Amino acid sequence: MTFSAVRGLTRKSLLISLSIATSIALPLTAQAQSAAFTQSLAATASADEAIAEWYRKTAYDTLWTGADDEARRSAFLAAIGSAKDHGLPKARYDADVLTAALRAAETEGDRGRVEVEMTRAYLAWARDLNSGALEPKEVDRGILREIKRIDPQVLLARIANGDPEAVLAWLEPKSQSYMHLMKAKIGLEAQIAAGGWGEPVPASSLAPGDTGPAVVALRDRLVRMGYLAPTAIASYDRALQSAVTAFQLNHGLTADGTAGESTIIEINLPPEERLKSVIVAMERERWMHIDRDVKHVWVNLPDFRARIIDGGKTIFETRVVIGKNVSDQRSPEFSDEMEHMVINPSWGVPRSIIVNEYLPLLQQNPNAVGHLQVIDGRGRVVSRGSVNFGAYNARTFPFGLRQPPSDGNALGKVKFMFPNPYNIYLHDTPSKSLFDNEVRAYSHGCIRVADPFDLAHELLSWQTDNAEAEFEAALDTGDETTVKLKQTLPVHLVYFTAYPDAKGRISYRRDIYGRDAALFEALSAAGVELAGVQG
Repeated sequence: MTFSAVRGLTRKSLLISLSIATSIALPLTAQAQSAAFTQSLAATASADEAIAEWYRKTAYDTLWTGADDEARRSAFLAAIGSAKDHGLPKARYDADVLTAALRAAETEGDRGRVEVEMTRAYLAWARDLNSGALEPKEVDRGILREIKRIDPQVLLARIANGDPEAVLAWLEPKSQSYMHLMKAKIGLEAQIAAGGWGEPVPASSLAPGDTGPAVVALRDRLVRMGYLAPTAIASYDRALQSAVTAFQLNHGLTADGTAGESTIIEINLPPEERLKSVIVAMERERWMHIDRDVKHVWVNLPDFRARIIDGGKTIFETRVVIGKNVSDQRSPEFSDEMEHMVINPSWGVPRSIIVNEYLPLLQQNPNAVGHLQVIDGRGRVVSRGSVNFGAYNARTFPFGLRQPPSDGNALGKVKFMFPNPYNIYLHDTPSKSLFDNEVRAYSHGCIRVADPFDLAHELLSWQTDNAEAEFEAALDTGDETTVKLKQTLPVHLVYFTAYPDAKGRISYRRDIYGRDAALFEALSAAGVELAGVQG
């Protein structure tokens, strides 16, 4: 039964239909389990220790195939019927396959095997729906998010002892963002089924005042996307310019109302590509078990922006520069807690930069990179004349490099610390011009902030009445000063190329690191399909 068919039924009628379909070959009385059933169940479960442990603990009592299991069985089969709507791999828990197996079970041995298959499907469903179908670190090593998986014994105890429908609802992601993404997924599928957004725009760029077939194609495509009311006007007029501007704002593009090359490329992307972004965003949301009501920092890497969000509302926002799109410099994804800021920071050069960039320069000229101090293992400044840089290689070089506080310091005048194993933090920068670029991926991995003083003032305003004055006083000393936050602040470095605003409208961003493409490929390999898209 497909989701479109299910939507026409009430929940009650669906459960009744599933009950009838799956009870045909099952025992109609609560007779004692036979030795054949127990032996079959135990043998089949032995391949999965978590399942085997559960059935040993419960003396091989049934969850799905007993005479008293009808409500649980029907609720579960109804739930997994929505796998496609969640962007999950249906084949892992195919309701039609399980229903057929239930109906075909003729012996107690068959029943034991079906019992285990349904338990295996339930655990897979619970895991995938609640915390994601993928292990993200296996797809991209820059995704360092810790995924919270519920213990299988807890999952089994819940479904065994609780109201089945309530337990299955408990597994679903609860964020409003997830609901908005699911709605967007269904809408895109309907758009694709209706023919998509029409023909692509046959031009590399268009500007206000232009006319011709390419302008008509641009007009029609924006109408079908919902950015422009239906019109017969065939020129690039003010209304079309406003529609282009709205599209640009919604896609992280320079909002000038001119359909330049980057804008045309984004407009011409088919709805199938946007659907992939939404499906991947749903998977990412399943990883994000965070409290969205508490104040937190949200850095969406493809958006090149950092925000402080409090109770669902953005109270501070700034542009950021993220890591370069090269293998060892892409900014990672993870969550941590901001604990303090450092005013007038020194820069301890990361080991990778020392040995890959600076050591070769120092071997050619010991006085190179003169703005950096050479530091020994005890943190003491070492004279360059006392070091034979040519005697060392990347593995054996025993020194560090440090840039003292200064106007030209690589970290600028302040850094914001959420201590983590990856040496990633937010910081000021002397390279201000880069913030004017549309795509801002230039750092070695840390997050450069366009408005660091404003961010510092915002953070300090929560713990003092004189935030700006106290910050400026510390800044004026020129000395490295650590200021602890009285209350730590969650920081989430995320990567969403599709994400809803508070009203549910989806914004899209470019897949700057190619991570979403890799994730969709992994989801596709796991069995996720683009509904309505012919392969």
